[in-house]
Amino acid sequence: MQRVDLGAESELVDAARALLDRAQDTDGVEAFSEGFEKELGRASDHVYWASLIEGTLTSLAACAPDGSAELVVDPDHRRNGHGTALAEAVLEARPNAGLWAHGNLPAAQGLAARLALHPTRELLVMAVDGAALQRIGGFGATGDTMPAGFEDLSYSESASRWGREAVEQAWLDVNNDAFSWHPEQGGWCLDSLHDGMDAPWFDPDGVRLLWDADGAGADSPPPLAGFHWTKRHSEEVGEVYVVGLSSDYRGRGLGDPLMRAGLEHLVAGGSCRVILYVEADNVPAVRRYEAMGFEVAERHVVYSAGPADRANAVQVA
Repeated sequence: MQRVDLGAESELVDAARALLDRAQDTDGVEAFSEGFEKELGRASDHVYWASLIEGTLTSLAACAPDGSAELVVDPDHRRNGHGTALAEAVLEARPNAGLWAHGNLPAAQGLAARLALHPTRELLVMAVDGAALQRIGGFGATGDTMPAGFEDLSYSESASRWGREAVEQAWLDVNNDAFSWHPEQGGWCLDSLHDGMDAPWFDPDGVRLLWDADGAGADSPPPLAGFHWTKRHSEEVGEVYVVGLSSDYRGRGLGDPLMRAGLEHLVAGGSCRVILYVEADNVPAVRRYEAMGFEVAERHVVYSAGPADRANAVQVA
C-alpha cells in the first residue's frame, strides 16, 4: 500500500476511472461519490492510497480534507486483504475518518466489523417509478398543485427574460438561504454554482425555478421562491438532485409543486424512474417522500472509529 498522486499530471487517473467502472459493473453501485470522482485529475487536497500489482492499479482509497473517505478494490483482487489495508492506511493518517460504504454491501459490513468501526451516518437512496411516478410527475402534475401567483420556469427561460447574471444571483441566494446549515451545499459563491453547472450532465432546462410573479419588477426578476435542480443518469433514470426553498416562502405549500415541477420535466424527457438522496434520520422528509410514492432502494453508510458526533464524513453530492 502506498501514497499516490492523482493530480492532473498523474498517469494513474485513467486507471482509477477504469477501476471504478469495473467495480460499479460488479457491485451495481458506485464506489466513489460524484464529488470524489470529480477530484480525480485535479490539483486538490484529497489524499490517495493505492496498491499496484505489476503496474496495474488494483485498489484505491481517497480521503478528503473534511475526513470523509471512500475506497474501491478491483473485483478480481478482492478477498486478499486490499480493503483492510486501504482502510487501515486511511485511519492511521486520519483516526476519526468516516469511511463511506456505498450500498452498504456485505463486504463493507464485514470490513467494518473487523476494524471495530460502527455506523455514524446513513444516507438513503429512494426511488419512484411506474404509476406512482406518473401520478406525481405526469403531464399537468405541477399545475394541479401550483398556488396562484407563482410561475415555474426553467433556467434557460429565466435567463432569456432577465439575464443570466440576475437569475444566477437569485438562485445562489436561495441556495445559501435554504442550505445555511449544510457544510457542502451552503456557503456557495458563483464559482461554486458554475462548477456544478460545468458538469457534463448539466441541463439548463432541468433547473426549475419557482418565481413569485406577484412581486415582478419591470427590469429585474421577481423574488425567487425556490428551485429544483434535476439530473439525468441515463435516458430512463433521473434524479431529484437539489431542492431548495427560500425561508421567506416556507409554510406556504410550495414544496409539493416545486418537487412536481422537476419530476414532470424528468418524466417528459423519458425518465421512468427517479431517485433522490435523503438522510435516514430526517424522518419527516423520509415520510413525505414515502407519501409521494418513493421507496428505499439503497443505503449508504458511514463507518467510523469514533462516536457519531465526532464522525467527519460529509457526503459530497
